Amino acid sequence: MKKTTILIIVLAVIALWAIKAYNGMVAIQEQATNALANVQSAYQRRADLIPNLVETVKGYATHEEKTLTEVVEARSKVSQMTIDPSNCTPEQLAEYQKAQGELGQALGRLIAISESYPDLKANENFINLQEQLEGTENRINEARNKFNSAVTEYNRQIRSFPNNLLAGIFGFQTMEKFAADEGAQNAPKVQF
Repeated sequence: MKKTTILIIVLAVIALWAIKAYNGMVAIQEQATNALANVQSAYQRRADLIPNLVETVKGYATHEEKTLTEVVEARSKVSQMTIDPSNCTPEQLAEYQKAQGELGQALGRLIAISESYPDLKANENFINLQEQLEGTENRINEARNKFNSAVTEYNRQIRSFPNNLLAGIFGFQTMEKFAADEGAQNAPKVQF
């Protein structure tokens, strides 16, 4: 009788630990997928601002059609991409990040055009849109940092012993973080 009671207590403790560990992994995974959704939201805000910026610049810089076309095409490419935060592969994340990087570069060229057009630089709509885009870029950076922190915590949780035993049983897999774009450590060259 005593051995049975001890066995029941040990099994109950193991079951309680397993439930707590599983629920903890689910909670931290949800935080990470929510953080990725916030990154996507910030990117969507940027994509939503671009048509207004392009139209404003178009009125002043009619012969800059190539740059305007690149921005519109990059935005279109980004708008067509979707990532399911709960089922995101490293390849999908890399492709998404690459497309966002191309859009960012195209936007940088578009903003650089403003240096050639003093009237455009003074245009209230352009200034407002430029400030909104700058704020959006800061939001994107902050959202990516929060995502990386959430992924770090999630990966730590599922890779730590003894949680790694349960993570393997229930199919929890490590998540990929956002990485800096290739060449991001190099200062950009601005030429007019």
